[in-house]
Amino acid sequence: MGKEGSPKPHTPFETRRNRLTWILGVSGLCILSYVMGAWRNTPTPNSQSDIYSKVDCNVGSTSSGTASSAVQSSATNLDFESHHQIDITNSAGIQDIPPCDISLSEYTPCQDRDRGRRFDRNMLKYRERHCPSKEEQLFCLIPAPPKYKPPFKWPQSRDYAWYDNIPHKELSIEKAVQNWIQVEGDRFRFPGGGTMFPRGADAYIDDINELIPLTTGTIRTAIDTGCGVASWGAYLLKRDIVAMSFAPRDTHEAQVQFALERGVPAMIGVMASQRTPYPARAFDMAHCSRCLIPWEKFDGLYLIEVDRILRPGGYWILSGPPIRWKTYWRGWERTQEDLKQEQDAIEEVAKRICWTKVVEKDDLAIWQKPKNHVGCKQTKQVYKTPHLCQSDNADRAWYQDLEKCITPLPEVSSSDKIAGGALEKWPKRAFAVPPRISSGSIPNIDEEKFQKDNELWRERIAHYKHLVPLHQGKYRNVMDMNAYLGGFAAALMKYPVWVMNVVPSNSDHDTLGAIYERGFIGTYQDWCEGFSTYPRTYDLIHAANVFGIYQDRCNITLILLEMDRILRPEGTAIFRETVEVLVKIKTITDAMRWKSSIMDHESGPFNPEKILVAGKTYWTAEVKEKPV
Repeated sequence: MGKEGSPKPHTPFETRRNRLTWILGVSGLCILSYVMGAWRNTPTPNSQSDIYSKVDCNVGSTSSGTASSAVQSSATNLDFESHHQIDITNSAGIQDIPPCDISLSEYTPCQDRDRGRRFDRNMLKYRERHCPSKEEQLFCLIPAPPKYKPPFKWPQSRDYAWYDNIPHKELSIEKAVQNWIQVEGDRFRFPGGGTMFPRGADAYIDDINELIPLTTGTIRTAIDTGCGVASWGAYLLKRDIVAMSFAPRDTHEAQVQFALERGVPAMIGVMASQRTPYPARAFDMAHCSRCLIPWEKFDGLYLIEVDRILRPGGYWILSGPPIRWKTYWRGWERTQEDLKQEQDAIEEVAKRICWTKVVEKDDLAIWQKPKNHVGCKQTKQVYKTPHLCQSDNADRAWYQDLEKCITPLPEVSSSDKIAGGALEKWPKRAFAVPPRISSGSIPNIDEEKFQKDNELWRERIAHYKHLVPLHQGKYRNVMDMNAYLGGFAAALMKYPVWVMNVVPSNSDHDTLGAIYERGFIGTYQDWCEGFSTYPRTYDLIHAANVFGIYQDRCNITLILLEMDRILRPEGTAIFRETVEVLVKIKTITDAMRWKSSIMDHESGPFNPEKILVAGKTYWTAEVKEKPV
């Protein structure tokens, strides 16, 4: 028994009750503190209209009037400005980026003609990519011409473009007889003519269709070498064929710029000393209409490159010199002997690379690549050169020199099989598993990952519909800066857009070949360098996990300046990165006059990846007053 007056010992029940009371008390204080903090940080609306502005009753509604409207949506805009104090590499304390001089309004950093003159003219090397050195890089915004206005919407843009957007009349004068382009008041009109199709591209394509099947879905991807203003590619689109048109930046001023202004896929490019930036077995059809490429020169090197990028069973179409030289030789101002010798040389190269001549009719000659190399190996016993390449990565095409050897096709089990695997007809081809994946040619990517990627992008595009006006015709030319398997492009198929699928040249997985097998087009690119296009040529740029790849390789400000260069005024960019990277990006885009907002991932706020939607504002170069 204890002494009277001494404290009673605590029972186990009382100890637990006291501990529980303490825990509940502390928890209550924490909850109260959180609620009070949230209440203090919530701005009080000044009016009833402010309350309504917090909620968008029309989910997904946007106004296409300004660039900033693209970032207004039902999604919650997240503010990280004062909560993430991070080291912003190459952008700390960045000032507003000034505009460049108006003389740079059509600047193409890696195809600058002044820089090109420093290089060898042999094999047109001076027209290849020659990017600026670190000292030559520009830290300014490429301005639009003073009277720039949004391009015509597709499909009207196929036939019209504003003169003030591309103020060059040279082609309308130089090619007046050939109906490439005409000036009509404040606009250009594209009649669809070409050097070798005076009746128009539509009739010319119908002539081709009589010789090879263009409308069965078997031919989906095409390449047009020396494309002019890309009328051939423009009129193929209604036949569900997408063409990669390319031409150099040369005396035919702005031809690729005209193509993109029309809403037709195109790139600046040239057949010179390096491979074209496309994977092997990419195109179902290749085309040259008086493209001035010396196919018979350099031991057939350029036809060997066409063979590399042409799919097994693919077609090569040639019109113009020397085809039908007996009729046209006087107009071409060449001798009959010279033209005959050129055609004989082309025919010889075609035989040596195992092609078969399908037909020559009127102005057209068509050859076909074999569907496998079983017979070609036997042909090589007769024609020793060019030989089959021995140790060659057929898809390697970024700054890769051309080689005088035939790119070998994948082995087949019998002579009737298609090397690399047969493709479904379009449009089934878009969602069928590409043979490069089903065969295990791409490490760590299998059919399951392919299907999951398709489903992922279906969900993401459904979410993007509420962020940007995909359905309103505002966007036509779209770029995916990190395309992976092409799921983004596939999910956009129902919209009136085309997508340039870019696979970074330093990616862990080379997936561009699989993208082409799906029936889409694209290119390799190192985003530390400028892209092979003119300014203001894309309406929407998608950049998913791009900056995580490059932030330790080059200055991300330069990548964003390049995006600004190729994005049209009032165009949109969508970024997907971690919050830390997006804050860096937003700091720079704010200095570039863009309007942007960081938003939650479509799966919710707990996903560490966020979305930044940015709109490029409309501004133009100022008109310089002429001195009195």
